[in-house]
Amino acid sequence: MADLNLKPNLAQADDVYADLLAAHEGLSKEDSDALNARLILILANHIGDRAVLRAALDAAKSARPAG
Repeated sequence: MADLNLKPNLAQADDVYADLLAAHEGLSKEDSDALNARLILILANHIGDRAVLRAALDAAKSARPAG
């Protein structure tokens, strides 16, 4: 099992962020949510390790803004 890496590890992070924004451009909220869901499932399949995915879910839940 690989450990979840939470340290900065994304080459050209600004460009990747711009790509994400561009992918959502012109989409309705519903279509944008569906795109996010498909992307999450594709990346989860790529990771392929349930323990790493659980750790990512836990990290994402604990990082959410209060409110």
